[in-house]
Amino acid sequence: MVTKKSGTNALPAQGGMGLYLKRVFTLMFGAVGITALATWFTIYGGGINLLVNPGGMSALYYIVIFGAFGLSIWAQARAFRIKPSTASVLLAVYAALIGFAMTPLVWGALAVNPASILQAFVISALMFGAMALFGYKTVKDLSFLGIFLQLGMIGLILVGVFSIFWPLGSGFATIVSLIGVLIFALFTAYDMQFLKRAYTQLSDDTQKNQLAVLGALHLYIAFIAMFQYILSLLNLERR
Repeated sequence: MVTKKSGTNALPAQGGMGLYLKRVFTLMFGAVGITALATWFTIYGGGINLLVNPGGMSALYYIVIFGAFGLSIWAQARAFRIKPSTASVLLAVYAALIGFAMTPLVWGALAVNPASILQAFVISALMFGAMALFGYKTVKDLSFLGIFLQLGMIGLILVGVFSIFWPLGSGFATIVSLIGVLIFALFTAYDMQFLKRAYTQLSDDTQKNQLAVLGALHLYIAFIAMFQYILSLLNLERR
């Protein structure tokens, strides 16, 4: 039996896929937990006043949003050039920034419909689980979705930037949120299939662990995006 060289981050050759996926989801849900804690501390620690003012969102809010976006792009570009431990720390920092930035959305939901937060989380978790399982199990090649999903995500980002200056009407906001849920649900399946296939093509343990952190980041982004869009949908009529 051939085994890989042992080490702190090493994954054994036999049963490696299971350990690899366990690491991916441990990192991903750990990041979700950090986001939840960051949001909770921001709301109940008075940090919400730093993000929201009588005229709308503060400058700090946009600094955090664009800073987190820049960090995620940089981390993905250097995913296979930094140590897995360093990448894990960056994932935690990114998750904390997202938790801070999404505080106004959660705070607004608490004000008008507190139950919608749990509802959005449960719906997101069920959708995420179903799409992740589909992506892992399906024999259909989902790689053709890549370009469409990337273009869709860019479109959502542009709409988000546009809404900073010209707020969206409720009807258009509903359409955007529905499209957002669809895009990131499909991203979940797409990323799961990619992570499964990419693992089998790598032989180096360090690269496998780097891939695990990158995969956790991708799945985290998909889950959090679905949660935010679903939470927005549940509260659009109450605004």
